[in-house]
Amino acid sequence: MLTNMAQLMDSFFRALAYCMLPRVIAWSLLPLLLMGALAVGGGYLYWQEAVQAMRTTLEATSWLGFVWSWLEQQGLSNVTQLLAPIMVAVLITPVIVLVSLLTVAFLMTPALVALVGQRRFPTLERLQGGSLLHSIVASIGATLLALAALLLSMPLWLIPPLVLIVPPLIWGWLTYRVMALDALAEHASNAECQELLRRHRMTLLLMGVICGYLGAAPAIVWASGVLFVAAFFILVPLAIWIYTLVFAFSSLWFIHFCLAALQQLRAEQRAAAPDGPLPTIATLPESAELQPPPVLPPSVS
Repeated sequence: MLTNMAQLMDSFFRALAYCMLPRVIAWSLLPLLLMGALAVGGGYLYWQEAVQAMRTTLEATSWLGFVWSWLEQQGLSNVTQLLAPIMVAVLITPVIVLVSLLTVAFLMTPALVALVGQRRFPTLERLQGGSLLHSIVASIGATLLALAALLLSMPLWLIPPLVLIVPPLIWGWLTYRVMALDALAEHASNAECQELLRRHRMTLLLMGVICGYLGAAPAIVWASGVLFVAAFFILVPLAIWIYTLVFAFSSLWFIHFCLAALQQLRAEQRAAAPDGPLPTIATLPESAELQPPPVLPPSVS
């Protein structure tokens, strides 16, 4: 247990240090660049049509008609003209953010694994026990199980202490399952991966829960951007950047811990294995063993 805690803290501080590397900071800015490119391209093609459709929807909604009438009586005219672009931005931003984050997550994890492998574990053999398809299927399966657990546990959220415990535990399990598999897919065999998940299950779960709580920070910034509309276009990009940094840190933490555990596992296996015998006749297959020469009959003179 003490060894696990030492590895846990060592990988934690290594992940923090790696987050300061210029290339990791540059990777964390990718969602902002992608979001900006998608926003500019989509705005150029569809912005006017989307705003006009939103304004028509707001004006055609019957129950909102009383609101617009009351606001006009208060001296506020053309409210829908001002509100329509804000509503369009609020609705399309989560879609753009989701696409950006999924793209970066798909690209960043392999890059971080390669970075840690080159800098810290250059001699660690890569057995490639997990393919990309296997990783995607495992991630989707774990996500579906986590969503089902969240739905089933919702009644427990009404109890004040449990709402702070149950969801982080579920997200922590999901985080450790997905990130641990991604961290080990390149270097570990399938058997090694299963052994490491079994051996370090509680430590990996603790790491996942901590990462889940860290992920609440950008959510708070995001909610503030939605509440304070005036600061929406400042706080939402800030939340995305913080979220990407948290993702990078979490991924680096799991990569450092899992690859160090894999290196230790292989060292234990080499120490426990007896020295291989020198190649001799006894090591040949039975069909290749030497047979005594046949006895020939005496020659006839």
